[in-house]
Amino acid sequence: MISSLSFFRQLCVLAITAVFCFLPLGQITAQTIGNQKIQEGIDYRISPAPQPVENKNKVEVLEFFWYGCPHCFEFEPELGAWASRQGKDVVFKRIPVAFRDDLLVHSQLFFTLEAMGKGDALNNKVMTAIHKENKRLLTENDIADWAVSQGLDRNTFLTTFRSFATVSKARNANQQSTTYRIEGVPTVIIQGRYVTSPSIAGTKAKAIQTMDYLVDKVRKEKYK
Repeated sequence: MISSLSFFRQLCVLAITAVFCFLPLGQITAQTIGNQKIQEGIDYRISPAPQPVENKNKVEVLEFFWYGCPHCFEFEPELGAWASRQGKDVVFKRIPVAFRDDLLVHSQLFFTLEAMGKGDALNNKVMTAIHKENKRLLTENDIADWAVSQGLDRNTFLTTFRSFATVSKARNANQQSTTYRIEGVPTVIIQGRYVTSPSIAGTKAKAIQTMDYLVDKVRKEKYK
């Protein structure tokens, strides 16, 4: 029998392998940060489907993730610390991705917690429940039981979870991932066109350095 951790790990590894095992060829450019060179085509790439940003005169940073992805869970401490030290001109958003219809409940959970004002407090705990406590959280009842264990009112939670607004946000998030051609997570999109991740950059630390470089690059380009 496959353990829940193995189940989620296999799904995530398959998705990531499909997209990140090959990087597009093209002109390589390099910039040095400290002793580390940041290179286009190696540490980041240009999105094949760039999108306009919502916020003018801001740097928009989107993380596409899935609660059940072990790589997202492992990247979260570094990413959270990075997000917390950004200036007011950086807009950081997490966007949940469901690679299968039965995983859309995780996206609904994300938007339910957000609507209830509990996202910042409980997002990490969701991932801990899945990856450390072997809870799949794939049924509405299991998700509601977990929510109650975190002090949330069951009826309020389920009403929000089932609402048209929450389901629509979950589906729209999936559509956004399709528009950006996201095939593996975690993936970070900066200013609608620069793509990086620990898988692309090679390590979590290099991915963070690359994000710093790209944010600074967007600033120098006057947020274009």
